[in-house]
Amino acid sequence: MLPQAIGLSTQQMQQIAREFNFSETTFVFPSKAGHTRHVRIFTPAREIPFAGHPNVGTAFVLASAGELGEIKSSLTVTFEEEAGLVSVTILESDGKIESCELTAPQSLSFGKTLPVELVAAAISVDPKEVVTKTHGPQVVSVGLPFIFVELRDRSVLERARVNMSGFEALTAQDVMPDVYLYIRASDGFDIRARMFAPLSGVPEDPATGSANCTLAGLLAHYNQDRNGSFSWRIAQGVEMGRPSTLIARAEKKDGVVQITRIGGATILVSEGTIYLD
Repeated sequence: MLPQAIGLSTQQMQQIAREFNFSETTFVFPSKAGHTRHVRIFTPAREIPFAGHPNVGTAFVLASAGELGEIKSSLTVTFEEEAGLVSVTILESDGKIESCELTAPQSLSFGKTLPVELVAAAISVDPKEVVTKTHGPQVVSVGLPFIFVELRDRSVLERARVNMSGFEALTAQDVMPDVYLYIRASDGFDIRARMFAPLSGVPEDPATGSANCTLAGLLAHYNQDRNGSFSWRIAQGVEMGRPSTLIARAEKKDGVVQITRIGGATILVSEGTIYLD
């Protein structure tokens, strides 16, 4: 995250994101429309309209640096992004940032349903190991689209692997092949997940807030209750040795998902200064 990106061109931001090689890098600018900040987000390969963890991390860093003023137990900020307005609630305790939770900028929307065989080939599993009882492999979004695939059990999730030719075949379906895999769990977590986006420059992501936020909406949509608040504790990044815990929530009224949220705790790993010629 670059907290003061004024003066950087789009090309420079993409070059910096490629050099860092993180799943996403955020660049923060003064507000254009009277909100807290304007934020742009880049993977190593492209700019994206919205992402989860970059927003949570950006709010955390700005708050920790004192750029958002005194928190006084909680503060909600709003970031202007290509996908829309992203509100993030920051919780503080004993002078430290305890957690951040964002609300997705867009309503839950559904795209294409893809052939099981095609998606299974892309993630190197047998088509019979893909669960279709609730939904088939489908593009779903709350600001950034993913292909959602439910798998049979943890052993299948653990041995899933990127098959580049399979991902390239997915692009022929006119979709961005960022594939989110999940299983239902009962081991201290409700969901265990992985996310592959090799064509976006992200072979595997340890924590995908936007995808998990969308999953909350997806599962709430298919829940038989027409009204209610739903919550899932999600583990991601375990298989790549970078475990993350996410809390995804959704609210539903009269059979329609109204709000989706994702949040969790954040820590500062490193900081530095970039000098540009």
